[in-house]
Amino acid sequence: MAPQGFQAAQRLIDLANAVRAHPDLPREVAVPLLAHHGEAPQDLTEAALSDADLVELRDAALEMADVLAESDTDRAAPALNEILARHATAPRLSRHDGHPWHLHVDRDQAGWAEWFLAAGALALAQVLTEHGRATWGECAAPDCRTLYLGAGPGSPRRYCSPTCASRTRVAEHRRRRTVTSSDT
Repeated sequence: MAPQGFQAAQRLIDLANAVRAHPDLPREVAVPLLAHHGEAPQDLTEAALSDADLVELRDAALEMADVLAESDTDRAAPALNEILARHATAPRLSRHDGHPWHLHVDRDQAGWAEWFLAAGALALAQVLTEHGRATWGECAAPDCRTLYLGAGPGSPRRYCSPTCASRTRVAEHRRRRTVTSSDT
């Protein structure tokens, strides 16, 4: 089992949602999030993760958020291929920082943004090929733009949480009752 936080697809979702919530991606948001997802403390210092790196990482997360908002597999797959073509290199097995063996497709000297784009695109490509479809998307609830990662099998997911799903169903039920009441 991988150490807590070593889930590239969930890291991608969490960082994309963080950028949507905090468009400037401040250090006090980015560092704890990356640490939660297994990044080593020495890699999260200001010397290793500069303000310029944070700006590039933010832009990369925004680019990936666009892909995550696209739940149509036939549009998401070419977008992932394009990101992989721009940022990935030949896959290699890697083991570091207490993580088990895993694939890396970023270049050896890749910066934070290139690493994030290559790793994120690979993670989504693996999800897509494992399930045969994009299991991610943007919450369908009004006034919610939270990105989610579905589990795969079963009906496609439409909401980021049971709370948003329930809130939407209740609002629709009330709307129908109001329409029905006004018709009588």
